[in-house]
Amino acid sequence: QVQLVESGGGLVQPGGSLRLSCAASGFTFVSAVMSWYRQAPGKEREWVALITPSYGLTNYANSVKGRFTISKDNAKNTVYLQMDSLKPEDTAVYYCQARGGDLRIDYWGQGTQVTVSS
Repeated sequence: QVQLVESGGGLVQPGGSLRLSCAASGFTFVSAVMSWYRQAPGKEREWVALITPSYGLTNYANSVKGRFTISKDNAKNTVYLQMDSLKPEDTAVYYCQARGGDLRIDYWGQGTQVTVSS
């Protein structure tokens, strides 16, 4: 079955960095669009970044552009989100999403908490 397992969240001070990982299994990773979303308390889930299966093209929400970097390792079936210059408003639960390729529906991980606070 399809599984997405996020890790790497935690508490970090403003201006700090974290790297999130999402380990994928149960589908053809190289053919899926992989994305990161986040949901802050009391807010709707919002899209953060994506990486395409072909050529690894990336796209980012304006709120994180220049600070976050999405990447993937096809050999490890893992997608990453490098988060630098973190701000308190980046505090949220971060979710990994897989879609497309041989997937009939979108799949989500369980989420990992990121808290940016001094």
